[in-house]
Amino acid sequence: MKSSILIVTAAALALAAGATIAQPMDHSGWAADQGASHHWARGEHMGYNDWSGAQTVDYRQHHLRAPRRGYEWRESNGQFVEAAIATGVIASIVMDGHR
Repeated sequence: MKSSILIVTAAALALAAGATIAQPMDHSGWAADQGASHHWARGEHMGYNDWSGAQTVDYRQHHLRAPRRGYEWRESNGQFVEAAIATGVIASIVMDGHR
C-alpha cells in the first residue's frame, strides 16, 4: 500500500515538474500583442512581440525629444511610440511625418 502511494506521489510530482518546464517565459506586465495594423494610444500596453518587433528609433534623427529614464522610442505602424522598457506602457505617440 505504501509503495503504491509513493509511486502515485512521485508520478504526480514528475507531471507537475514537467508542466512547470513547459510553460512559456513569463512577461509579467506585458499586454497581449495587437498585430501589425494597430494604432497605439497613450497609456496602452504594447505586447512583448509588438515591442520587440518594432524598430528602435534614434530620437535625434527623427527630431523627437529625449526619452525619459526607463523609456525608449520605437517605430511601429507609422507611429513613433515612447514606452517603458520594462512593461511596454506607452507614454507618448507621434505620427510619422506629423511631428
